[in-house]
Amino acid sequence: MSEEAIHRAVVEHLARRAPLGVVYAHVPNGEARGPGVGGKLKAMGVRSGMPDLIALYAGQFYGLELKREGGRLTEAQRKTLADLEAAGALTAVAYGLDDALGRLADWGLIR
Repeated sequence: MSEEAIHRAVVEHLARRAPLGVVYAHVPNGEARGPGVGGKLKAMGVRSGMPDLIALYAGQFYGLELKREGGRLTEAQRKTLADLEAAGALTAVAYGLDDALGRLADWGLIR
């Protein structure tokens, strides 16, 4: 599966299976943009390496980076995940759909 297919499937599961009170979102940092838009977004606080999905539930912040089997993290992703963890977030990298759904279930974000 492509990362996009994994991502879409994970969001479908969240939409159907998340307990009441789970708030989740995708931070769309990955699309190519021209230098003018890129500079504007950076000045407005866009941060490279944000996880594909972020969630908040019962006062806990979560960040889930989705990768296809064999995918690799960028250095910006490693740094951002480490910074989120240092700030108290729970983060993970999931390789494939089953891994992603397992992590969400472990965190209590899907039933």
